[in-house]
Amino acid sequence: MFTTRPELTGTFGMVASTHWLASATGMAVLEDGGNAFDAAVAAGFVLQVAEPHLCGPAGQVPGLFVTADDPTPRALAGQGPSPAGATASHFASLGLDLIPGSGLLPATVPGAWDGWLLLLRDYGTKSLRSVLSYAIGYARNGVPLVSRVGDTIQAVSRLFTEHWPTSAALWMPDGKPASGLHRNPVLADTWERLLREAESVAGREAQIEAGRRAWSQGFVAEEIDSFSRQAFRDDSGRDHAGLLTGDDLASWSATYEEPAFVDVGDRRLVKMGGWTQGPALLQQALLLHGFRDELSYVDGIPSERTVHLATEAAKLAFADREAWYGDTEVPLDVLLSASYTDSRRALIGESASADLRPGDARGPARLPAILDSLQGVEPEGGATGEPTVGPQGQTRGDTVHLDVVDAAGNLVSLTPSGGWLQSSPTIPSLGFCLDSRGQMFWLEQGLPNSLAPRKRPRITLSPSLALRDGVPTLAFGTPGGDQQDQWQLCFWLAHVYGGLNLQESIDSPAWHTTAFPSSFYPRSWNPRELVVESRLGSSTLDALRERGHSVVDAGDWALGRLSAVSRTGGVLRAAANARGMQGYAAGR
Repeated sequence: MFTTRPELTGTFGMVASTHWLASATGMAVLEDGGNAFDAAVAAGFVLQVAEPHLCGPAGQVPGLFVTADDPTPRALAGQGPSPAGATASHFASLGLDLIPGSGLLPATVPGAWDGWLLLLRDYGTKSLRSVLSYAIGYARNGVPLVSRVGDTIQAVSRLFTEHWPTSAALWMPDGKPASGLHRNPVLADTWERLLREAESVAGREAQIEAGRRAWSQGFVAEEIDSFSRQAFRDDSGRDHAGLLTGDDLASWSATYEEPAFVDVGDRRLVKMGGWTQGPALLQQALLLHGFRDELSYVDGIPSERTVHLATEAAKLAFADREAWYGDTEVPLDVLLSASYTDSRRALIGESASADLRPGDARGPARLPAILDSLQGVEPEGGATGEPTVGPQGQTRGDTVHLDVVDAAGNLVSLTPSGGWLQSSPTIPSLGFCLDSRGQMFWLEQGLPNSLAPRKRPRITLSPSLALRDGVPTLAFGTPGGDQQDQWQLCFWLAHVYGGLNLQESIDSPAWHTTAFPSSFYPRSWNPRELVVESRLGSSTLDALRERGHSVVDAGDWALGRLSAVSRTGGVLRAAANARGMQGYAAGR
């Protein structure tokens, strides 16, 4: 089949990401003697400069990894919680029934810096200065901006000029959206100051720990605390002050967790835990394995039945996400059990379902009472894995992704996000803005994903790992918000059941449904909507419509920004997505 570029093969190291500068940076670190973790951290910081509309220094970084010495997958939990002052009563006092998707109110504790440094401390080999130097160079000397950055700034230009002047100063220096070579010297200064404070002590690990403290208990926390006291416009149409305090930052640090997983045939698929949407991919994989004899691909194109079955499985899994997932006790033992999966699979019929049908995993399922009123609400634009930004800064699906494997067998998959340039006003003394991940909470109480102080939102960020016959072999992922674990399902089906290689699986036509509530403001959903790439073929699209799907043709190459790396028998492979014109793999 035709592929947009070859699947890379080699024996030394592979890096695949959503931007070529990050992939090149990761390879530079590997060539300099670093391991996969060193490469990932350096590339992750470069993504904050190269794709500022998709991630930033005050965002978050969830990840999955194995080491050359231990094939047991672990999870990096680099998502900060809500502030101590984030209560439902506070938002009710402001007259809000949804948490805004922009401004200072939805900010959670920044998790990316601490998460990256924790990973570097425990599994990397390089110094903090070594891995951060690449990003500092781009921030100080300039990074060539891709056109999507300018498009994002243009979408929020009135917000910047009228309400967020500090953002206008950074991203509209001449009154027009930044383009070409863009510099952020204040951010470079912030990183250099963090390095100076880190290097005030001796020893690699001690310096990394000092760098963590300089952020969470030092000048960064002080500046965030001060800035959050000011009121700025958000997409509620009003001005609100933030809730983050220095104490919120000081009281949190990134951790490691046990991931969730399922065995599907001879493969083990690994995801983040039930406080994220990650197990939705596990549920879909289990449901569809029962239809494995009916899943088919011809020249890289899935059959109409394959798309239909996958869509209906997604509806069931994401209905369960809405009813059961959150930063609480999630009944994954039930949701991922064979008996529960069999009962859910029996609900998949020949026609498109229009119902949101969570299962009774541990008592009767409960959905947010506000859902019916959100059905059919029209958000700005459509989620295609690139910035989906409204004029007030509300954003859906903005993320980056990064996979690295080295010759020794270290394997890592990371999905950094948050702190987008359009999420909240730039903090002028730091050169970056806060995130807006808190919009994912429900204000209604009693739900797994209800807002509470010092609680993590149920994030859509969802890296993936897979083992085969107990051996770690594959890391993959994509940006895309709620679509992440649907586009990854497209990849999984193509690779596992279609027999396609990494690049063929990424290039194979993708699809997703919006038949469940969005995690992003204004939380809309459309029960029968199925968004597809037209390369599925007109006859397939017509057959899907006959089944009752409301088919939206997104174009030939529109959905997903997947990347992937693998290691099998000492041979390393990598692939990246051509959609969006930014993703590249590199390796040798």
